[in-house]
Amino acid sequence: MEIDILIDAPEWEAAGIEAVAARAIPATLEALDLVPERFSVSILACDDARIAELNGEFRGKAQPTNVLSWPAEAIDLPLGKWPNLPTPDPDGPPHELGDIAIAYGVVAAEAEAGGKPLDHHMTHLLVHGTLHLLGFDHMTEPDAGQMEEIETRILARLGIPDPY
Repeated sequence: MEIDILIDAPEWEAAGIEAVAARAIPATLEALDLVPERFSVSILACDDARIAELNGEFRGKAQPTNVLSWPAEAIDLPLGKWPNLPTPDPDGPPHELGDIAIAYGVVAAEAEAGGKPLDHHMTHLLVHGTLHLLGFDHMTEPDAGQMEEIETRILARLGIPDPY
């Protein structure tokens, strides 16, 4: 699997973002019966100021958030439906899923407030962001429940307790 990580905030190196991403993203794909080696993802490991800029630019909310994601392809998904998962060409290059941005300060503060190890919370958010790249969302209660169930199942496979 190709995971390209741009570390824009030095705290991420000490937090082990590369190792966490190398576990979380393939586990997400495998849980959905996708072959990780056929996909690529880009990650921006940034600080709160940078994610606030991105959140303002793309969502009209100029404040920090924990994670943002941008699918490489437009996903037309009626609410309440399972997304059509990508089927990459087995002979072609890895299929680009898209980009994830994750903010250190917000993630660290949330982990501390929730009494969770930082690597567990990072894993959860990278699983969450990857599911968004695949077309999952939580705009309605049924969609949120479905996404939470998938996240919980993936995290359990990785030895991480239910974050909800």
